[in-house]
Amino acid sequence: MINKRKPFRWMECTIAGLEFLVKIKIITGTLLPLAVLPGIASNKLWFQGRQPILWDRLMISRRQLLSGVAGTSMLGAVPGTAAARQDKPATFVYSLNTSTIRGQKIPIDREVAIAAKAGYDAIEPWISELEEFVRAGGNLRDLRRRIKEAGLRVESAIGFCEWIVDDEGRRKKGLEQARRDMDLVRQIGGKRIAAPPAGATNQADLSLEPITERYRALLEIGDKIGVVPQIEVWGFSRTLSRLGECAQAAIESGHPKACVLADVYHLYKGGSGFGGVHLLSAAALQVFHINDYPAKPPRAKITDADRVYPGDGVAPLTTLFRDLRRLGFRGVLSVELFNRTYWKQDALAVARTGLEKMRAVARASLQSK
Repeated sequence: MINKRKPFRWMECTIAGLEFLVKIKIITGTLLPLAVLPGIASNKLWFQGRQPILWDRLMISRRQLLSGVAGTSMLGAVPGTAAARQDKPATFVYSLNTSTIRGQKIPIDREVAIAAKAGYDAIEPWISELEEFVRAGGNLRDLRRRIKEAGLRVESAIGFCEWIVDDEGRRKKGLEQARRDMDLVRQIGGKRIAAPPAGATNQADLSLEPITERYRALLEIGDKIGVVPQIEVWGFSRTLSRLGECAQAAIESGHPKACVLADVYHLYKGGSGFGGVHLLSAAALQVFHINDYPAKPPRAKITDADRVYPGDGVAPLTTLFRDLRRLGFRGVLSVELFNRTYWKQDALAVARTGLEKMRAVARASLQSK
C-alpha cells in the first residue's frame, strides 16, 4: 500500500552507459532519489550484498535523472555503485553451470564455495550431483543454507527426464523422474530446471502438437512443485534443435510460465544462428547458457567438448548481449563448458576465468551499436 504522504516509485534509468534501478520520491516538479541499486533481475531488486545508497538532500529534475547528466557526477563520487565498479556491468545475473568444472570431480557443496569465491551471483547444478550428495549422506536443507550463506541463488538446474518421448510407458517414467528432479531443485531453493528433448534426439518425425501437449504436462507438474521447466534447444538433436521450434512449442503450450532455455553453442550447432533472439521477450528467455566456439572444426563436426570461454571463439557474443539488453532481458547468463583442457586445470581458476570473460563481453556490448 502506497503512503500518500510519501509517494515513491522505482524507475529504471541508464547512467554513464550502465543501468540502474532508482527509488524516487515524487515532489512537485522534482524527483528525489532515495536509493540507487545496481542491477535488476526478474523485476526484483538486486542488492548484490550491499545496502541501498541513501540520499538526504539531493534534488534533481526528471529530465536530469533520465538523461543521466546529474547522475553521472553523483555516482562517480559514491563508492560501491556500479559506476564505480566498471568490472561488473549491472544488468545480468552471472551463474556458474557446474559442467564447467565437472572434470575436477568436486562435490556440489565445494562447487558452491568455488562459485561464491569466484564472484558469481548464482550456481546451476546438475541433478546427478544433488543425487550423489544425498547418497553420500548430505542434507539438501543444509546445502540450501550453504548456498544462501554464500550469497548465491539457484536460478536453474540441469536434468534429463524423458518427458517428450512417444512411448507412453517411458514418458510416464520420465514424468515421475521429473517430479523427483524438481523436488530436489525445490529443496535447495531452485527456481527452474532444463527440459531438453532427452530420449528423442534421434527422432525426426515428432510433430509440434504432441511436443506442445507434453511440454504443458511438464509445466503443470512444475506448477505443483514450484519449479519451472524450460524447454531447451539441443542443436545436435533431430527434435528441438532450433530456437524457433522451442519458441513455437512454448507459445503453443498456452502456459503462462512457458519459457525457452537457449545456449550459444546449441544455437550454432543446430543452425538457428542468433538473428532470431531479438524476436523473443525477456519472459520467454530467463536463462541463457553462455559459451563460445572456435572456427574449426566446422559446425557439422563440432561437439560440446569444443566449447571455449566466452570471447575466445568466433560467436557474435557482443551482438547477442546487446540484443538481450534491448529486448529487456535482465535474467541469468550461465557459463556452461565441457572443455577437457579446462577440466585438467584448477577449478577456482577456471570458474574465475569464465566469469571474467562473460563480464568482458557484457562491457563490450555496452559500447556496441
